[in-house]
Amino acid sequence: MKMPEMTHRERVLAAINHQPTDRVPLDYWGVEEFTAKLMNHYGVKDYPALVKAMDLDCIMGVWAPLIKAGRKGEWDIQMRQVPLPDGSGVYEEPVCHPIGGYETIDEIETHYEWPTTDMFDYSNVLKQCRAYHSDGYAVSGGYISLTYFYEMLRGTEQMLLDFASDPELADYVLYKINEFAAAHTKKILEAGEGLIDMTQVTDDFGCQSGLLMSETMIERYLGKYYDSNIAQARAYGAHVYHHDDGAVAGLVPWIVGKGCEILNPLQWHLPGWDLHQLKAEFSSRLCFHGGIDNQLVLPFQGVQEVQAEVRACIDALYSDNTGYILAPCHNVQAITPVENVVAMYQYAKTYGTAK
Repeated sequence: MKMPEMTHRERVLAAINHQPTDRVPLDYWGVEEFTAKLMNHYGVKDYPALVKAMDLDCIMGVWAPLIKAGRKGEWDIQMRQVPLPDGSGVYEEPVCHPIGGYETIDEIETHYEWPTTDMFDYSNVLKQCRAYHSDGYAVSGGYISLTYFYEMLRGTEQMLLDFASDPELADYVLYKINEFAAAHTKKILEAGEGLIDMTQVTDDFGCQSGLLMSETMIERYLGKYYDSNIAQARAYGAHVYHHDDGAVAGLVPWIVGKGCEILNPLQWHLPGWDLHQLKAEFSSRLCFHGGIDNQLVLPFQGVQEVQAEVRACIDALYSDNTGYILAPCHNVQAITPVENVVAMYQYAKTYGTAK
């Protein structure tokens, strides 16, 4: 018997809770330039209209705006736009890392103003939640990514050097980052009054061939913060979404053991990944999110290859009609053919309909 049609939010939450869905849920990530191409293709003017036109189950984010005058983002980092070589768009990178040149805790304390929740306005979070819920979408709020913030503040190389050779400084920087990030997320979860379905406790521990640091080092510096931040999410009834780029398959048991419930982006073409094994071992504890390759397949191959990619992910991760939200592995890049992304979602709706 065919399942009744579900709302977008019902589909996403059922996947997270390992319950059958009427079809595979569909989420979207894309850079601004590509999203503009999609909007032009569908003849719409804004992102919500695009999601509706494509009939996607997108997880919609809520946020609190920065209100402190003169500050450049929460970490006060000046960014610059760097044109892509082919002219298809731009990407942003820091002009400098604001505490990257300091060697002592005293120097940082003297010269850098750490963010506080007083710099933000949380009054509109509940209104955002209600609007998305009324339109039938799941909601995400709050973002804690300690190594990403650390890299922005001191640079990737300096972060790794700190972890290896200056644990006192590394512990201080992580403590200060988490002090704000956890408090900021708590304020968002509080403001959402139970309407926030998930929150991000996340990092990028991987590169193209393996981990940036050992699991022992990850646990040493970040384990306690994962414990406390995941406990906080659960206290507010929010599921825990974990984003981790790269060849991080070997870290999945640690991620699961910490209590993360949704794993993204599943770059399964990189070393170490086996989607069928992943599903067999963790299907009762993880909802899988992503999987559709956007380093090779989406930007550089054709519709048939995109459809084969969709089949591979659905066959492995949605074999029991549960526990998978199909999406690109990361933001669809500006050079990607629109027809590939359109084909990805259209084919997924057909091939991923519950049998």
